[in-house]
Amino acid sequence: MAVTAGMVKELRDRTGAGMMDCKKALAETNGDLEKAVDFLRKKGLASAAKKAGRVASEGAVGSYIHMGGKIGVLVEINSETDFVARSEAFQELVKDLAMHIAAAAPEYVRPDEVPAEMVARERDVLLAQPDLQNKPENIREKIVEGRLEKFYSQICLLNQLFVKDDKKKVSEYVGEIAAQLGENIQVRRFARFVLGEGLEKREDNFAEEVARQMAGE
Repeated sequence: MAVTAGMVKELRDRTGAGMMDCKKALAETNGDLEKAVDFLRKKGLASAAKKAGRVASEGAVGSYIHMGGKIGVLVEINSETDFVARSEAFQELVKDLAMHIAAAAPEYVRPDEVPAEMVARERDVLLAQPDLQNKPENIREKIVEGRLEKFYSQICLLNQLFVKDDKKKVSEYVGEIAAQLGENIQVRRFARFVLGEGLEKREDNFAEEVARQMAGE
């Protein structure tokens, strides 16, 4: 059974879970709304979105230095309480995201941080692609929106596929930990440093090295 936007909205309204989680739940349950609700409850995701409005001012700054000191990452992740920030699950989240950032090299945390002029430029490029020129305007816009999602998945941390499990996005992983810990968890900011970045040097594939290291843990 095809999952429609209306079905996703209804499930979100009933459970407060994220859009991607609702879509996955409906797909897993063949569109059965009640079973999808149970699916989300079992995963601990049914109230995750309701936590998102709560203040998260505690947390931790984590770091990752790649072997040999050629790449380094700092990331700040916030929680509601210091108790949760000290938990094993939260500390593992911080570590995982620092390593993911080292491997995947995002530029922003989320799409709303991407400069408007960059999005406008990307949209213009996409609209000008040859395969869209003979399509009706409304169809072109829908296709462009879909391609912008791919653009965000390349440069925004939360939209990227998680390096340790490429069947889920980073945002889904964060949501799972938030549901597990029962608090609002937010990725606030990060910085990624590459030794000699901007200087003329030989190319080393740091991302592949980090991804291999994470997979081997």
